[in-house]
Amino acid sequence: MNKIIQEVTNNIIERSKTNRKIYLDMIEQSKFEGMNRNKMGCSNLAHTIAPMSDGEKELLMDMEIANIAIVSAYNDMLSAHEPYKNYPSIIKEELLKNRATAQVAGGVPAMCDGITQGKEGMELSLLSRDNIAMGTAIGLSHNVFDGAVYLGVCDKIVPGLLMGALSFGHLPAVFIPSGPMPSGISNSEKAKKREAFEQGEINKDELLKVEAQSYHSCGTCTFFGTANSNQMLLEMMGLQLPNGSFVNTNTPLRTELTKEASIQILNLVKKDGYALADIIDEKSFVNAIVGLMATGGSTNHSIHLIAMAKIAGITLTWDDFDAISKVTPLLCKMYPNGSLDVNHFRDAGGMGVVISQLIKAGLVHNDVKTIMGVGLDDYCVEPKLIDSKLVFQKDCNISRNDEVISSIENPYSKEGGLKLLKGNIGRSVIKTSALKESQLYIKAPAIVFETQSALKEAFSRGELNKDFIAVVKFQGPKANGMPELHGLLPIMGLIQNQGFKVAIVTDGRMSGASGKVPSAIHLTPEAVEGGMINNIRNGDMLCLDVKNGKLALEESSEELIKRIKNNKVELNNGITYGRFLFNTIRENISNAELGATIFKDYEGKE
Repeated sequence: MNKIIQEVTNNIIERSKTNRKIYLDMIEQSKFEGMNRNKMGCSNLAHTIAPMSDGEKELLMDMEIANIAIVSAYNDMLSAHEPYKNYPSIIKEELLKNRATAQVAGGVPAMCDGITQGKEGMELSLLSRDNIAMGTAIGLSHNVFDGAVYLGVCDKIVPGLLMGALSFGHLPAVFIPSGPMPSGISNSEKAKKREAFEQGEINKDELLKVEAQSYHSCGTCTFFGTANSNQMLLEMMGLQLPNGSFVNTNTPLRTELTKEASIQILNLVKKDGYALADIIDEKSFVNAIVGLMATGGSTNHSIHLIAMAKIAGITLTWDDFDAISKVTPLLCKMYPNGSLDVNHFRDAGGMGVVISQLIKAGLVHNDVKTIMGVGLDDYCVEPKLIDSKLVFQKDCNISRNDEVISSIENPYSKEGGLKLLKGNIGRSVIKTSALKESQLYIKAPAIVFETQSALKEAFSRGELNKDFIAVVKFQGPKANGMPELHGLLPIMGLIQNQGFKVAIVTDGRMSGASGKVPSAIHLTPEAVEGGMINNIRNGDMLCLDVKNGKLALEESSEELIKRIKNNKVELNNGITYGRFLFNTIRENISNAELGATIFKDYEGKE
């Protein structure tokens, strides 16, 4: 086992002792009280079975029969979630064949960040994660279930589902993906067209045709953003079937994997020691962080993993992420970190290759429990249909395409995809997996903006054709829900391509599809809390030194003290489009490094 990985794991275990014990004691109490239909009143049970078929009713009245909850994030607006419309019937049918029942316990909201990018709705995106966690708990609160399956793929949905599932950690749990859409137009061509639009070379109608060739069917978007990073994490944590995340939607193999997942939850219900809380522990989260670094995954998980771990009584910090990144080589190159997508990744061997390589290097804990048993060796396989039968073949330890998956011996980078930055304006993270060597050090004057639109307007006026670092403040969780600022990237990328050295510093987020422009994000303390980012002025010299983990404002201490004394925060939150309903969440949310969540730990701390 890599010494640094073991040391980080030991540190997490030590600092989490108190909260972890409280959580596990809570789970033991839930197990003891348990779901027992024998304890239910006849009226309660009658309500439970009222909408079921006669055959299902007969089964469920047998108190020994397993009843499985389905918590679904289905809607037919998200391409990744539209396939879920058929999953409940598939799951129920498969369970009935095995003398078990299933019920849709609840639905949770699922918004598409791709639709709300740069719009008011994006201010609800991050906040929806905790709402999803609570919705999951509400669905499970009927307490008539022996286990649960969770249907979700996209950005905040999987973290929210897992947080809710962990609150019912006494139940076995299996997550079931929907799979990606087939590849469309190449990502490089799409990026060129977006830049052409910003330059006025093509009109909106032409751009729409290009975008529609990229996002063209049901299934997950094919770039390695937050949605597909979610699927990678679930496999690293052993909560999905092995190497099945990136099997295309609406294919025979995808359907058989869904059936197999239905059987697997039933198997877990029948086994002792395989409830969700038995599977997920400190080592699970370390494995997840290693996977994030090795694949160059979404920066959003430097927030979500902390929030998810907190529900399990585990305390993660950005220092853990940074230490793990320094010893984890980058093994994957998927867009935006490369030109190929998750379908190419799957065809090269997918997660089976990645996990095999990480085990080989001693970078993951291979003694963890998963839904398949003990150890991640079960995940070094590839699902296939042979004579219409699902099999998991152990033949994918080496990449079949080194343009998208490399090896431990010859990685794309010796370090992982994220880096912690520290300095006199706070702490932040930066995605490094898509950056060139020349972008790792930038010293330039600041240009300060309070909105995305202000930067776009400055670009339209021709004011940004120079070296500069864009400081975009009042974008943190307390200010406006911490929206992604992905809409800035076509402009900043265009300026960068003209030969100017540019970067972004913000207390907001970037999309999982970002990374080609150096971006110090999730800066804490945020501006609305009086953070130093609110004291940066136009023309101030900023130094972004990625290799040394430094982000600094080069002003004298005397000047900074004077600015701090005069620090004023004037913020006018929008109330339209339902944003006022989330005022209480913004007022009580923690900072990005603490998971940007309203949930406190079990000691009552943020």
